[in-house]
Amino acid sequence: MAVVEGSRQSLSLTACNTAPVPPGMLKFGMKEPNVLNPSAFVAIVRDTYLRLLSKTEVVSLSLPESTGRVMLMDVETRFKSKDEGKEIIRWKLKKNFSFNINETHLDYQVLDERDDGAMSILVSIVSTNVITQFEDLFIQAGLEPKYIDFTGFNIYRLFTNRLSLTENVTFFSFYGGIFTMMVFYGEVLVFYRSKDISQGAFEPNRVFREINNSQLVFQDKFPGFSANEIFCFAAGDEAESFRGVVGDAIGAEPILLDVSRVVASRNSLATDRRLLQSLSGALGAAVRTF
Repeated sequence: MAVVEGSRQSLSLTACNTAPVPPGMLKFGMKEPNVLNPSAFVAIVRDTYLRLLSKTEVVSLSLPESTGRVMLMDVETRFKSKDEGKEIIRWKLKKNFSFNINETHLDYQVLDERDDGAMSILVSIVSTNVITQFEDLFIQAGLEPKYIDFTGFNIYRLFTNRLSLTENVTFFSFYGGIFTMMVFYGEVLVFYRSKDISQGAFEPNRVFREINNSQLVFQDKFPGFSANEIFCFAAGDEAESFRGVVGDAIGAEPILLDVSRVVASRNSLATDRRLLQSLSGALGAAVRTF
């Protein structure tokens, strides 16, 4: 958990806290509720929050990408309303999933609109069972979850000011065992790929293969694309190793993003670079409220 004040241009960490989660308490997935011991989970959330000594009860959450699905879609015509858009997207996707698409929480964002009315949209889907359980358990802990997003996007949000300085950008991240690749062309997201590839320690060979696979998929869709800048992010001891693996896979030196360059901390709060990196998922969620 992290409490952030200020603005997108000047972020300040005012409080933070972490707590271990016992093995077997969480099992992330797309279909069934993810928390296997709800009462113990509520107790951990409540205790961690109380030790923050914060009066803010409205919170934003980061969930791993393995709890849902994110995809880019092209649609032929503009939607008349947000609800119409959701219904059309559900109709288009109903054959792509092994579960009932109508029993999901679906949201989308229009990324690009062309002159002929066609649109490029970013779609996120989470099972109602999954999202409702997290909402209910945080409410039981005395908190009000206002925004819920996938961790990869929250980490991207944390570095938006730096990444948006260049039009054509490739961004690689590895956090909590999940690899994510995002490509922006003219500041518009044109490619997204995320995969849970590690249940434990950082595995360079496996990460290297996933970067190669992602690059091949992207190059097949966008032959000849060249990024002006390439960025990467990972936390803790994995940061430098991840930068090295990305560099080897793409044949170029990526820029390693540093949380301490975008988030300051109050003098009374003892923090270091490693701690800030480990908090990046929570920090990005907190930035969602700005």
